[in-house]
Amino acid sequence: MAYNLQDVVNWFLAKESMTPKKLQKILYYAYSWTLTMENDDVSELENKLFNEKFEAWVHGPVLREVYDQFREYGYQEIPKFEGPLTTFSDDIEGILEEVWEDYGHYTGNELESITHQEDPWINARNGYSALERCNVELKDEDIFNYYIQRVEFV
Repeated sequence: MAYNLQDVVNWFLAKESMTPKKLQKILYYAYSWTLTMENDDVSELENKLFNEKFEAWVHGPVLREVYDQFREYGYQEIPKFEGPLTTFSDDIEGILEEVWEDYGHYTGNELESITHQEDPWINARNGYSALERCNVELKDEDIFNYYIQRVEFV
């Protein structure tokens, strides 16, 4: 089921121009929600939005590939994507829209603050100081277990 990461990046950048930090966090929530909503059990996490893994960097979850692609923008906004978009399944399209609706109005700094309060990033950074470099991958099991609790209360 996994899609090409660049197709997901383009989908969100077609919504609006945004900073690399905001894009990273929006991608993190899209990945997390897909993992949680499209799998039935933590022991079988086969359905993923894309195959790349998030690392627990100082400023929150980061996909190294996306960082490398947009690092030249620094704190400036990446231009809005104006090209053709991939068609996602109805379920995935719905998840992407929900993520945008819930998180799209936040800034990158606000999203960073939110991720810093959530278990998947905290767990991956265990043993690292606040400003220490870390490239430990966030575990899909931690992501699923954390967000499934929120789904169950909705």
